[in-house]
Amino acid sequence: MRSFRRVAVFCGSSDAVAPVYREQARRFGRLLAERGIGLVYGGGRVGLMGEVADGALQAGGQVYGVIPDKLQAREVGHPGLTELFVVASMHARKQIMSTMADAFVVLPGGFGTLDETFEAVTWTQLGYHRKPVGLLDVAGFFEPLVAFLDHAAKEGFVRPVHRQLVLHDADPERLLRRMAEVELPAFHQWIEAP
Repeated sequence: MRSFRRVAVFCGSSDAVAPVYREQARRFGRLLAERGIGLVYGGGRVGLMGEVADGALQAGGQVYGVIPDKLQAREVGHPGLTELFVVASMHARKQIMSTMADAFVVLPGGFGTLDETFEAVTWTQLGYHRKPVGLLDVAGFFEPLVAFLDHAAKEGFVRPVHRQLVLHDADPERLLRRMAEVELPAFHQWIEAP
Protein backbone atom coordinates (compact mmCIF):
# COMPACT_ATOMS: atom_id res chain seq x y z
CA MET A 1 0.00 0.00 0.00
CA ARG A 2 1.35 3.41 -0.98
CA SER A 3 1.21 6.53 1.16
CA PHE A 4 0.71 10.07 -0.09
CA ARG A 5 2.82 13.04 0.99
CA ARG A 6 0.96 15.36 -1.40
CA VAL A 7 -2.14 14.93 -3.56
CA ALA A 8 -2.93 17.09 -6.58
CA VAL A 9 -6.55 18.13 -6.83
CA PHE A 10 -8.09 19.12 -10.16
CA CYS A 11 -11.38 20.98 -9.89
CA GLY A 12 -13.49 23.81 -11.25
CA SER A 13 -12.95 27.54 -10.82
CA SER A 14 -16.57 28.57 -11.31
CA ASP A 15 -18.53 30.13 -8.46
CA ALA A 16 -21.84 29.52 -10.29
CA VAL A 17 -22.32 25.98 -8.96
CA ALA A 18 -24.61 24.30 -6.43
CA PRO A 19 -23.56 24.62 -2.77
CA VAL A 20 -23.01 20.85 -2.45
CA TYR A 21 -19.98 21.05 -4.74
CA ARG A 22 -18.42 23.87 -2.75
CA GLU A 23 -19.13 22.13 0.57
CA GLN A 24 -17.60 18.85 -0.56
CA ALA A 25 -14.51 20.59 -1.96
CA ARG A 26 -13.92 22.34 1.37
CA ARG A 27 -14.53 19.06 3.20
CA PHE A 28 -12.00 17.26 1.01
CA GLY A 29 -9.35 19.91 1.65
CA ARG A 30 -9.97 19.50 5.37
CA LEU A 31 -9.68 15.71 5.07
CA LEU A 32 -6.28 15.96 3.37
CA ALA A 33 -4.98 18.29 6.08
CA GLU A 34 -6.31 16.08 8.87
CA ARG A 35 -4.44 13.14 7.35
CA GLY A 36 -1.22 15.14 7.05
CA ILE A 37 -1.39 15.11 3.24
CA GLY A 38 -0.31 18.27 1.45
CA LEU A 39 -2.56 19.75 -1.21
CA VAL A 40 -1.24 20.68 -4.66
CA TYR A 41 -3.75 22.52 -6.83
CA GLY A 42 -4.17 25.20 -9.48
CA GLY A 43 -3.53 28.11 -7.14
CA GLY A 44 -6.85 29.93 -7.53
CA ARG A 45 -8.98 31.58 -4.87
CA VAL A 46 -12.27 31.15 -6.78
CA GLY A 47 -14.70 28.28 -7.24
CA LEU A 48 -13.96 24.82 -5.94
CA MET A 49 -10.26 25.63 -6.15
CA GLY A 50 -10.62 28.27 -3.46
CA GLU A 51 -12.84 26.02 -1.36
CA VAL A 52 -10.47 23.04 -1.33
CA ALA A 53 -7.53 25.30 -0.48
CA ASP A 54 -9.44 27.10 2.28
CA GLY A 55 -10.59 23.81 3.76
CA ALA A 56 -7.02 22.53 3.95
CA LEU A 57 -5.60 25.81 5.27
CA GLN A 58 -8.27 26.14 7.98
CA ALA A 59 -7.37 22.64 9.19
CA GLY A 60 -3.66 23.55 9.35
CA GLY A 61 -2.63 21.84 6.12
CA GLN A 62 0.15 22.61 3.67
CA VAL A 63 -1.21 24.02 0.39
CA TYR A 64 0.85 24.51 -2.76
CA GLY A 65 -0.66 26.40 -5.68
CA VAL A 66 0.59 26.44 -9.26
CA ILE A 67 -0.86 29.19 -11.41
CA PRO A 68 0.00 30.52 -14.88
CA ASP A 69 1.13 34.18 -14.87
CA LYS A 70 -1.77 35.07 -17.19
CA LEU A 71 -4.27 34.02 -14.49
CA GLN A 72 -2.24 35.48 -11.64
CA ALA A 73 -2.26 38.84 -13.47
CA ARG A 74 -6.08 38.75 -13.31
CA GLU A 75 -5.80 38.51 -9.53
CA VAL A 76 -7.34 35.07 -9.20
CA GLY A 77 -4.35 33.62 -7.32
CA HIS A 78 -4.97 32.64 -3.68
CA PRO A 79 -3.03 34.98 -1.37
CA GLY A 80 -2.82 32.73 1.71
CA LEU A 81 -1.07 29.57 0.52
CA THR A 82 1.95 27.81 1.96
CA GLU A 83 3.59 28.51 -1.40
CA LEU A 84 2.33 29.81 -4.75
CA PHE A 85 4.31 29.02 -7.88
CA VAL A 86 3.66 31.38 -10.79
CA VAL A 87 4.56 29.69 -14.08
CA ALA A 88 4.62 30.66 -17.76
CA SER A 89 1.96 28.32 -19.15
CA MET A 90 -0.74 25.74 -18.52
CA HIS A 91 1.71 23.06 -19.68
CA ALA A 92 4.21 24.14 -17.01
CA ARG A 93 1.42 24.13 -14.42
CA LYS A 94 0.46 20.53 -15.18
CA GLN A 95 4.10 19.38 -15.22
CA ILE A 96 4.90 20.94 -11.85
CA MET A 97 1.69 19.66 -10.25
CA SER A 98 2.48 16.18 -11.53
CA THR A 99 6.02 16.33 -10.20
CA MET A 100 4.94 17.54 -6.76
CA ALA A 101 2.07 15.08 -6.23
CA ASP A 102 1.93 11.38 -5.43
CA ALA A 103 -1.66 11.00 -6.69
CA PHE A 104 -4.48 12.94 -8.35
CA VAL A 105 -8.01 13.47 -7.07
CA VAL A 106 -10.57 15.05 -9.38
CA LEU A 107 -13.50 17.07 -8.08
CA PRO A 108 -16.24 18.40 -10.36
CA GLY A 109 -15.10 20.87 -12.99
CA GLY A 110 -15.21 21.76 -16.66
CA PHE A 111 -12.89 21.58 -19.66
CA GLY A 112 -9.71 22.47 -17.76
CA THR A 113 -10.40 19.87 -15.09
CA LEU A 114 -11.02 17.18 -17.72
CA ASP A 115 -7.86 18.19 -19.60
CA GLU A 116 -5.75 17.85 -16.46
CA THR A 117 -7.41 14.56 -15.54
CA PHE A 118 -6.92 12.80 -18.82
CA GLU A 119 -3.35 14.02 -19.18
CA ALA A 120 -2.53 12.53 -15.76
CA VAL A 121 -4.21 9.24 -16.74
CA THR A 122 -2.38 9.15 -20.08
CA TRP A 123 0.97 9.78 -18.39
CA THR A 124 0.31 6.77 -16.15
CA GLN A 125 -0.76 4.67 -19.15
CA LEU A 126 2.42 5.58 -21.04
CA GLY A 127 4.71 5.03 -18.07
CA TYR A 128 5.74 8.65 -17.46
CA HIS A 129 4.67 8.18 -13.86
CA ARG A 130 2.88 5.57 -11.74
CA LYS A 131 0.38 7.67 -9.83
CA PRO A 132 -3.28 6.84 -9.24
CA VAL A 133 -6.15 9.03 -10.41
CA GLY A 134 -9.48 9.11 -8.59
CA LEU A 135 -12.76 10.88 -9.31
CA LEU A 136 -14.57 12.11 -6.20
CA ASP A 137 -18.14 11.61 -7.38
CA VAL A 138 -19.94 14.47 -5.66
CA ALA A 139 -23.73 14.29 -6.15
CA GLY A 140 -23.35 11.82 -9.04
CA PHE A 141 -21.42 14.40 -11.10
CA PHE A 142 -19.07 11.85 -12.67
CA GLU A 143 -21.59 9.07 -13.35
CA PRO A 144 -21.95 10.01 -17.06
CA LEU A 145 -18.15 10.15 -17.45
CA VAL A 146 -17.72 6.76 -15.78
CA ALA A 147 -20.40 5.33 -18.10
CA PHE A 148 -18.51 6.78 -21.07
CA LEU A 149 -15.22 5.21 -19.92
CA ASP A 150 -16.97 1.84 -19.56
CA HIS A 151 -18.43 2.29 -23.06
CA ALA A 152 -15.00 3.17 -24.50
CA ALA A 153 -13.57 0.01 -22.92
CA LYS A 154 -16.47 -2.11 -24.21
CA GLU A 155 -15.91 -0.74 -27.72
CA GLY A 156 -12.17 -1.52 -27.59
CA PHE A 157 -10.83 2.03 -27.39
CA VAL A 158 -9.64 1.59 -23.81
CA ARG A 159 -8.04 -1.69 -22.80
CA PRO A 160 -9.57 -3.38 -19.75
CA VAL A 161 -6.22 -3.14 -17.94
CA HIS A 162 -6.26 0.62 -18.49
CA ARG A 163 -9.90 1.17 -17.61
CA GLN A 164 -8.93 0.62 -13.99
CA LEU A 165 -6.56 3.62 -14.14
CA VAL A 166 -9.49 5.88 -13.29
CA LEU A 167 -11.01 5.05 -9.92
CA HIS A 168 -14.19 6.69 -8.69
CA ASP A 169 -16.07 6.82 -5.43
CA ALA A 170 -18.58 9.08 -3.70
CA ASP A 171 -16.86 8.67 -0.33
CA PRO A 172 -13.60 10.66 -0.06
CA GLU A 173 -11.98 8.47 2.61
CA ARG A 174 -12.78 5.29 0.70
CA LEU A 175 -11.48 6.85 -2.51
CA LEU A 176 -8.14 7.70 -0.89
CA ARG A 177 -7.90 4.18 0.53
CA ARG A 178 -8.62 2.60 -2.84
CA MET A 179 -6.05 4.85 -4.50
CA ALA A 180 -3.45 3.80 -1.92
CA GLU A 181 -4.17 0.12 -2.60
CA VAL A 182 -4.59 0.05 -6.40
CA GLU A 183 -2.13 -1.95 -8.49
CA LEU A 184 -1.30 0.11 -11.56
CA PRO A 185 -0.47 -1.73 -14.79
CA ALA A 186 3.08 -1.61 -16.10
CA PHE A 187 3.90 0.32 -19.27
CA HIS A 188 4.55 -2.84 -21.33
CA GLN A 189 0.88 -3.76 -20.90
CA TRP A 190 -0.01 -0.88 -23.23
CA ILE A 191 2.00 -2.26 -26.17
CA GLU A 192 0.41 -4.83 -28.49
CA ALA A 193 2.39 -8.04 -28.74
CA PRO A 194 3.44 -8.68 -32.39
